[in-house]
Amino acid sequence: MKPLKVALLGCGVVGSQVIRLMHEQADDLAARVGAPLELAGVAVRRLGRKRDVDVAPELFTTDAEALVARDDVDIVVEVIGGIEPARTLIVSALSRGKSVVTANKALLAEDGATLHEAARKGNGDLYFEASVAGAIPLLRPLRESLAGDHVTRVLGIVNGTTNYILDKMDSTGASFTDALEEAQTLGYAEADPTADVEGFDAAAKAAILASLAFHSRVPAAAVHREGITEITATDVASAKAMGYVIKLLAICARSDDGRSFGVRVHPAMIPRTHPLAGVREAYNAVFVEAESAGQLMFYGKGAGGAPTASAVLGDIVAVGRNRLAGTHGPEESTYADLAVHPMGETVTRCHVALDVADKPGVLARVAELFAKHDVSIQTVRQEGHGDDAQLVIVTHRATDAALSATMEGLRELDIVRAVASVMRVEGDD
Repeated sequence: MKPLKVALLGCGVVGSQVIRLMHEQADDLAARVGAPLELAGVAVRRLGRKRDVDVAPELFTTDAEALVARDDVDIVVEVIGGIEPARTLIVSALSRGKSVVTANKALLAEDGATLHEAARKGNGDLYFEASVAGAIPLLRPLRESLAGDHVTRVLGIVNGTTNYILDKMDSTGASFTDALEEAQTLGYAEADPTADVEGFDAAAKAAILASLAFHSRVPAAAVHREGITEITATDVASAKAMGYVIKLLAICARSDDGRSFGVRVHPAMIPRTHPLAGVREAYNAVFVEAESAGQLMFYGKGAGGAPTASAVLGDIVAVGRNRLAGTHGPEESTYADLAVHPMGETVTRCHVALDVADKPGVLARVAELFAKHDVSIQTVRQEGHGDDAQLVIVTHRATDAALSATMEGLRELDIVRAVASVMRVEGDD
C-alpha cells in the first residue's frame, strides 16, 4: 500500500525519539495503521549539526514552510514548541487538509481556538495527547472514553520537575535551591526553570485538561497560577510533622451548581495517605472524577524524550488510520460554554501558621477575626513559648476571597508578629 508520508518539525529530545521509534517499529506501525509510515523530511534550525538519528542527510531542511506545503505530505508532527513559528506552520498544514500531531501545550493553551478552527475548515485531524503528562494516556480518555459521562473534577500532578524538587525537599530536608540544582544536574530542570517552578507549564496543561473535561474553551490567562519558589524547608518539615506532603497541583473543578468551573495551579498540602502523596520524583499522576465512572487515576512518566515520543506515535497511528478510512477524529467540543469563575470564588481550605505574642487573649482575637470574614476554624494548636510562640490553624472550607481578607486582617493585628506561612489544603475532605 502507498506509504503515508510524515513531515517532522523539530529534531530535539522528542523529535529524535520519534524518528527512532518510527524506524525500530516500522513493521508494527504499518500493521497498526494499515500502511507504511515514511519520513518525508525533518525541519531543523541549522543544517550540518551532528544528530544521533538514522536519517538521510537530504531529508533535513531549514525551510519548514516548504516542507509543510508539500503535496505528498500526509501528516505533520510538530515538536519544536513555543508559539511561533509553530502556530503558523500548524495552521498552514491544517488548512491544506493535512493531519497534525503536536506536543505543544503552550500553544494549545494560548491559542487552541485558532488551531481547532483551522482543523475544522481544512477537514483535518488535530491530535495532541503528548501535550499533557507525556506517555500517560489522559487526553484521549477525556475526549473520547468519557464523552458519555459528566466529569466533575480533575486533580493531579502534571509537572515532573516541580514534583522532583518537592519530593527531594520532603525526603531529604533539602532547601528549594539545593533541590533545584540537583534537578538541573540530572536533566529534570532546564537551565532557566521559570516555566516549571513558577507554574506556567502546569497552568498550560490545566487549561487543556479543563477545556476537554468541561467542553468549554479555557485560555491560559484564565488559570490561577502560583509556583513553588516560596516553599521553604521549614514549610515542608511542618507539613511532614502534621502527616501532610506538599505538591504542586493542577485542579479543575465544577462549581456546585454546575454553571461554572475553576482552574488553578498552586502548591497544596495533601495527607500522606492520599494516593498523590506517593507520587515520587519526576512522575505525574492525575485523578479524574466523573458522575458515573467515579474516580479514575492515571499515573506514569510525564516527560522525557521516549515517553513523549510514545504519545506522539500513538497519535500518528490514530490520524493515519483516519486518513486511510477517509474520516477524522473528534473536533473541539465547546458546546457547554461554561464560565471560568475567578479564584476569589473558589472554595478551599487553608493551613495557616502565625508568629504571635505569647500572652492571654491572643487566640480569642485571632478567632474573632476569622469569624468576621466567615471563615470557620477546624483545628488550632499553639507551639512554643515566648518569642517562639506560634499558632497553627487549619480552616474549614471558605471562599478564597474570604481567606485572603482574613490573612490581610491578621497582618494588621498587633498581636501577630508575622504570618509565617499560608498553604492550601486538598484531598482530605
